[in-house]
Amino acid sequence: MSLRHLSRRVALAQPSYIASRTFASQTPGNPVFEVFNRKVKHLQKDRAARNVEESRKTDYIKDEVAMRLCERYEQDIKRDFPKVLDLGANSCNIARALTTPNPDPSTPTSPPLADKISQLTCIDTSEALLYRDADEPVTSGMNVERQVVPNLESLPFEPNTFDAVLSSLSMHWVNDLPSLLAQVNTILKPDCPFIAAMFGGDTLFELRTSLQLADLERRGGVSPHVSPLADVRDVGGLLNKAGFKMLTVDVEDIVVEFPDTFALMQDLQAMGESNAILHRELGPISRDVLLANEAIYRELHKEEGSRGIPATFRLIYMIGWKEGEGQAQPLQRGSGEINLKDILGGGSFERP
Repeated sequence: MSLRHLSRRVALAQPSYIASRTFASQTPGNPVFEVFNRKVKHLQKDRAARNVEESRKTDYIKDEVAMRLCERYEQDIKRDFPKVLDLGANSCNIARALTTPNPDPSTPTSPPLADKISQLTCIDTSEALLYRDADEPVTSGMNVERQVVPNLESLPFEPNTFDAVLSSLSMHWVNDLPSLLAQVNTILKPDCPFIAAMFGGDTLFELRTSLQLADLERRGGVSPHVSPLADVRDVGGLLNKAGFKMLTVDVEDIVVEFPDTFALMQDLQAMGESNAILHRELGPISRDVLLANEAIYRELHKEEGSRGIPATFRLIYMIGWKEGEGQAQPLQRGSGEINLKDILGGGSFERP
């Protein structure tokens, strides 16, 4: 679509209400609280992947985020990793990003990041999506092993197996995120990194708010049409609780312009990113609600002079290191040699 584009702009506007997930430690032995229906999500991804042409067309978000994730890998970590896990590989978007030539724009002749990796193990729950491009030369020159797993919340690997774990746009569908992060820490070798990107709480806030208002207007109530997502404030605490050290967490928005809300929802379906809340309302959204949603979305969020409508995808990027012998440690509190007050010009502040 000619109107579709990617942008690095920061959020357009803050919504009045954002549904987000909160996390707490669970007593061992208790059943896991489920937010998402894993079977439904598996079927959605399989159905999307089987429409190969449309699935490839809508890989633009996953390919872009995989590239940005690999940029952080290139800039922040100067090490080789013989054995790497791609957790929730989708259609092996990270593998494609790793094999892209000249990943460092400051050095046009830089080799692909795949040269730093001896073996990449890609796992996902959807065989159709994982093997969608297996016959294509998109990962040529790289040792890629694909493995289908029943779910991403129980990793079938021994402790201290991998030199790095990467994950791009899969963890937002995990029910028990604290448990998954603890497992990732376990399967990593000491002093090795976990590098991931996931959709955060403000993702698709335009669609969420307009659908809520359309539901209220046409039906007199609200049904959850957009899945709840983790907030950036939770991520650092979850990584720390899972045992990771030297944490880096940052947020970035990608704003995509669509001709209308129908094109947006069609793309989400083709991506395999449709709603999979466990107790969601079954059946398609009614025509009345969809038409009201289109009008409300344009009224609230369409920018002046723009032909299309914006959709914000908020990305939370994280890097955490498994604790290891000889690992760099933060300085003790109070060990600095320069007083911050001297830099800021004194410790007092006077109102003008």
